[in-house]
Amino acid sequence: MRMYDVIKKKRDGKKLTDEEIRWFIDSYVKGEIPDYQVSALLMAIYFQGMDLEETAALTMAVRDSGDRLDFSDVNGIRVDKHSTGGVGDKTSLIVAPIVATLGVKVAKMSGRGLGHTGGTVDKLESIPGFRTDLDKKEFIDVVNKTGIAIVGQSAELAPADKLLYALRDVTATVESMPLIVSSIMGKKLAADDDCIVLDVKTGSGSFMKTVEDSKTLASLMVDIGKKAGKKMLALITDMDRPLGNNIGNTLEVVEAINTLNGNGPKDLTEICIVLAANMLCLAGKGSYEECEAKVKGVIEDKSALKTFAEMVKAQGGDERCIYNTDLFKKAKYSHEVLSREEGYIHSVDTEGYGLSALVLGAGRNTKEDVIDYSAGIILSKKTGDYVLKGDVIATLYSDDLNKFFESENRLIKATTINPEKPVYRPIILGKVE
Repeated sequence: MRMYDVIKKKRDGKKLTDEEIRWFIDSYVKGEIPDYQVSALLMAIYFQGMDLEETAALTMAVRDSGDRLDFSDVNGIRVDKHSTGGVGDKTSLIVAPIVATLGVKVAKMSGRGLGHTGGTVDKLESIPGFRTDLDKKEFIDVVNKTGIAIVGQSAELAPADKLLYALRDVTATVESMPLIVSSIMGKKLAADDDCIVLDVKTGSGSFMKTVEDSKTLASLMVDIGKKAGKKMLALITDMDRPLGNNIGNTLEVVEAINTLNGNGPKDLTEICIVLAANMLCLAGKGSYEECEAKVKGVIEDKSALKTFAEMVKAQGGDERCIYNTDLFKKAKYSHEVLSREEGYIHSVDTEGYGLSALVLGAGRNTKEDVIDYSAGIILSKKTGDYVLKGDVIATLYSDDLNKFFESENRLIKATTINPEKPVYRPIILGKVE
């Protein structure tokens, strides 16, 4: 088999066989195919697409390119939640301890952030002492002890995805739907979970800009997960606005703690209740209504917060921070962003807000960049709010005063203020089962 023939076949819009797809992935992981040929095939896939059978074959080849996790030593049903990424998305820190408190195990591998979207691992590492590099035995022990553990993705898990994503990132092929599906589901299916709930973001802060594209992506991932024997469900959620009020690692952890205390912002609380209830329902813990009531109960009695603190302690973190957020490191400087006009915040470019936080040091442009965990943004006004000229719409935080000018300009440019109030858009936009 020749890579030239595979590239030409897909370039001409023809369907690749399972054998061709698996050969390409296996050979690339072994270093037998050069990057320039793989880049050519990625671009051909970007323009010609793949049908469900091809996408499923690519997903399974990515899944099988490295280790397959064995969670058989975890006692109980295992459920995972995956988000396609967004600005201010700290839902894993909230829904995982809620679900674990209610008797369903969460053995979760998460990624780091790159660009304008934040990573769960980065957020957790802003907790002093928290370890995301547990070995398998430690990982399983923490899950069995606390019901939950969240660690970084193993280098041996789906290595094809890491290689392909590095090329997609520099060849303008990140937004290809078959490549997104195989990347997400290849990793998820390499883990040994019984149930998977997907949070597919749509809007200006996500890869999928329209609800229709998000539903197509969700349907593909649900179908492929079911083919692999998993219980699957996907929610379509809004990312035309940041989720919650806080953007940045420590700031998002603090907001997650506030939400587990029952004091979270309305949009974040709503989406976390819906996600957690669906995770429990999929795991067989009752009807949706019953599961929703249970979720609200463990937020109200603070038992989910206790579970989160127990996980933090078990993974080496300082659990005192969970009960007293003043113990987190604070940024040296803050800067208020004032509205330059009067009217309703009609819309925001969520990606622009994420880039504004990135400028402050809250994210990384390359995988080698060092994150300032205390950097970020707290929003005082959001889409639909009325502002007067001079009102504070956000506060910026950083250890470097020189970063405020560019960050403020990006945030202002990303904020559209009009005399007319915008049409309300719900946070939950659809569901795919």
